[in-house]
Amino acid sequence: MERCKIYEKIIKFIKDEYKAQSVALHEPKFIGNEMRYLKQCIDSGFVSSVGQFVTDIEMDMARITGAKYAVAMSSGTAALHIALICAGVRAGDEVITQPLSFVATANAISYTGASAVFVDVDMDTMGMSPSSLSKFLDENCIKKDGKCYNKNSDKFISACVPMHTFGMVCKIDEIAQICNMWGINLIEDAAESLGSKYKGTHSGRFGLAGVFSFNGNKIATSGGGGVLISDDENMAKMAKHLGTTAKVPHPYEYNHDYIAYNYRMPNLNAGLLKAQLENLDLYLKDKRELAQKYAKFFDSLGIKFINEPKDCLSNYWLMGIILDDKNSRDELLKYANEKSVMMRPAWRLTSELDMYKNCIKDENKNAKYLADRIVNIPSGVRLNLA
Repeated sequence: MERCKIYEKIIKFIKDEYKAQSVALHEPKFIGNEMRYLKQCIDSGFVSSVGQFVTDIEMDMARITGAKYAVAMSSGTAALHIALICAGVRAGDEVITQPLSFVATANAISYTGASAVFVDVDMDTMGMSPSSLSKFLDENCIKKDGKCYNKNSDKFISACVPMHTFGMVCKIDEIAQICNMWGINLIEDAAESLGSKYKGTHSGRFGLAGVFSFNGNKIATSGGGGVLISDDENMAKMAKHLGTTAKVPHPYEYNHDYIAYNYRMPNLNAGLLKAQLENLDLYLKDKRELAQKYAKFFDSLGIKFINEPKDCLSNYWLMGIILDDKNSRDELLKYANEKSVMMRPAWRLTSELDMYKNCIKDENKNAKYLADRIVNIPSGVRLNLA
């Protein structure tokens, strides 16, 4: 079948599925108590960082993920920054992460003054490869006094930050074992994986902390916001303290005991998020049904749809296909967007961006292959749900 004919079939299938002539990549759905909760915020006067909805969503996120503690913040990036600080990452350290990720992952590492180290991803999960991580550590690192050091740079490797790409959880239990063996703190960038599980355990639960994003394009949104989860009480308390300008509790006096950050989630955003979380199961069900339809459709065209990998229950946040080469990818992207169906490539590899191109990295072979071929397709909850 000629490529143009195939592209026509793809566009028609997507427009029919969404019952629309213009289809976004992923847009929010407001079908619940959003307006009611926002009005409650306004009527109460608690629209800033103090309010019942902030407390509510922290409780909701602890319940949804199974974590003991959850701390609401202004963005997923802010939550990751705080998590790294609380994990002991300091200026001059090295933090291992992956090249196929949104730039915020490496940016948060840089905020601490540490340097990112990029190890390759697995083809099936698109997330950090345990074998690549283990190989890098075996070939380049030594363990001294229970801590991991890069013997080439003589720098302390204080943390490892895998990211669950498009909601597909990487082989996180293997990564956790490797990090434990080497004395490296594990922080999960679970920004995209709310509702995703690995071997029955929610993403974000395998390390010292996990962080989630509630940006406008996520499966549940607060407009802008994030949440840090942890089973470590001290971690959660310090995260809350540092995210609220390290203000020492007092009825009216101002005293602060750390250089800290104003990373608080406003009650307005929390109210929106609470309504979204109430419909999370509905969103997950609809997206899974769409993924099944996509998988069957693209299989009929001989195109690889990205299905959830072994042991992973994915939220299918952003769904995608893998084409034969970069030219095919670019051709479909151009065609689809000209037909008002938004598609996009995966991110440019962070390890290739100007500010990170001199960082330590392995061959990044799988990441390069995937970045050249992935096309993300419309993945939002469908209009016929409303």
